[in-house]
Amino acid sequence: MEASIIISVYKNVENLKLILESLRIQTKKVSEVIVSEDGEDVGMRTFVENYNWFCPYQHLTQSDEGWRKNRALNRAIVAAKNEWLIFIDGDCVLHPRFVEMHLRYAAPNRILLGKRVKLSPTISQKMLEGNFSYPFKWWRLFNSGCRYADEGIFVSICLNKQLRSTRHLTGCNMSFSREAIISINGFDEEYVKPAVGEDADIDWRFRAKGYEFVSVRNRAIVYHLYHKENWSEQEENCAIMCRNQQNNQVFCLKGIDQHF
Repeated sequence: MEASIIISVYKNVENLKLILESLRIQTKKVSEVIVSEDGEDVGMRTFVENYNWFCPYQHLTQSDEGWRKNRALNRAIVAAKNEWLIFIDGDCVLHPRFVEMHLRYAAPNRILLGKRVKLSPTISQKMLEGNFSYPFKWWRLFNSGCRYADEGIFVSICLNKQLRSTRHLTGCNMSFSREAIISINGFDEEYVKPAVGEDADIDWRFRAKGYEFVSVRNRAIVYHLYHKENWSEQEENCAIMCRNQQNNQVFCLKGIDQHF
């Protein structure tokens, strides 16, 4: 099975460079990267056009009119060349076996969900400066002020199907089939603020459709680069999701069907 890696970005070229270098050294060869940009930054375009690419890629942009990540994601899904889709964010560096682990557990009826290590400001800065060895030894994460360092302990083989379960999707580390996301009409573009709309919302809609959720914690590992949280208040998004749940609106009204 082949996968398309969809990276959600907004302006930060230095972070994207680190992400791509982590994709370059994957144990499972990457067959397509989609840089899904919620904007039209000149610096981002210049970087992508001049980068020494190691696989086929697409760079999708849209006018910068506020937070429209879900629209960008829907457009990326339509453009993807592969059936299996792996989603990461533009501030997440990948363990070398990240893609391998997502593909190992991929199946048409499955939604794969992982977590992330939140790197400390010091380690993040050293990585950006090229002065920190990679991949990480797990004990370094515990000794360096990282949050959720236990998520960085890599385990490739376990007798149980799921080494550690997780309760909900995290948008920076999840994968599923193109058919699955289209079955719920993609990401809901009614959400115009970050958080909830790009993961919690599709979580409940996938569950309502009966998909099997399989955890890839401690297998598909993501290292989240430090930055100040910039989320807005979530009450508006939660109200939208609550209304849709009450109406059992699994197939969203403002979704991917607008882009075919």
